[in-house]
Amino acid sequence: MPVLNRVAETAEEIATWRRELHTFPELMFDLPRTSAYVAEKLKSFGCDEVVTGIGRSGVVAVIKGRASGKGQVIGLRADMDALPILEDTGLPYASQNTGKMHACGHDGHTAMLLGAARHLAETRAFAGTVVLIFQPAEEGEGGARVMIEDGLLERFKPQEIYGMHNQPGIPLGEFALRPGAIMASTDRLEIFIDGRGAHAAKPHQGVDPVLVGSAIVMGLQQVVARNVDPLESAVVSITMFHAGAVENVIPATAQLTGTARTLKASVRKMLQERLPAIVEGIASAYGATAQLKWIDGYPVTVNHAEQAAFAAKVAADVAGTDKVDTNIAPMMGAEDFSFMLEARPGAFIFVGNGQSAGLHNPHYNFNDEAIPFGTSYWVRLVETAMPL
Repeated sequence: MPVLNRVAETAEEIATWRRELHTFPELMFDLPRTSAYVAEKLKSFGCDEVVTGIGRSGVVAVIKGRASGKGQVIGLRADMDALPILEDTGLPYASQNTGKMHACGHDGHTAMLLGAARHLAETRAFAGTVVLIFQPAEEGEGGARVMIEDGLLERFKPQEIYGMHNQPGIPLGEFALRPGAIMASTDRLEIFIDGRGAHAAKPHQGVDPVLVGSAIVMGLQQVVARNVDPLESAVVSITMFHAGAVENVIPATAQLTGTARTLKASVRKMLQERLPAIVEGIASAYGATAQLKWIDGYPVTVNHAEQAAFAAKVAADVAGTDKVDTNIAPMMGAEDFSFMLEARPGAFIFVGNGQSAGLHNPHYNFNDEAIPFGTSYWVRLVETAMPL
């Protein structure tokens, strides 16, 4: 069964909603205009319940099927926040909020779930309840975790939960997913080095934190090379190095910042134990002291096998079996839908965005031609999971 006729007929209207969201992007939890827009649409569709302010600025809608007491409760999630990027697309609907941009397609995710909400509220051709979750702050502040802490799961009681993200490079009309780990954990590393300042002409009188920091950067790479199973995956990247202010003074301190990413909780735990030891040991060898602060980010995004197989079947119903990759390679990018998958069984799927610019790129734009596929996927998932 291909894209739904009703969805195809309304795809251009859904694209209009997407472009309105694109024009006025907002960041993290600060989504007054976006949240109000989403809530207004959901109320106009006749949802049974629309609740705002879950997880500070999240919006949740409930739609009951014709036989709501007989089926399960399924959660569908879309993210709403944009990125602090200056848009460079030249589009007629480009961002009007300078320095803010929907460079990850969350405008498309929100619009597709709104399109599904309207269809489901009109037809109610399912036996059960669907919970539509519009989430803030996916881009770095863990809005999924905050919504959960605010009682999302206890209040609305989804038994399974599903997420979707567009992916440049996957052809339009195609889907991709895998059971198990599909996206990496991500944690922030902050390293503080205390050396001893000196004149640059007399380095022997100081303890150079720049030299110590350089050795630490090299040493951290050996953890991945020699402590991680070659068949496992891990990334340790130091991306910021701050030290000194003038060319003729060896500074007293330095600060390094970076990220650690893995595809398995056990590897993540090992890094959390080994990295501080490496940092402290190297610093001590040079006569300095150093401390690594590990700041937990997002856990590994792990698809549950049964729900991933079901999601693949639904995607095949929409796009065709040959248009669904059920064993896509895991990605080292991270996704806070991982918190929801830790709490409930479910699956995360990618929908093709075609040959567009990459995510988090100032030239990126969500491809509106993906809307009929993503919206139809949501509708068919509900109707298939909870048939009348």
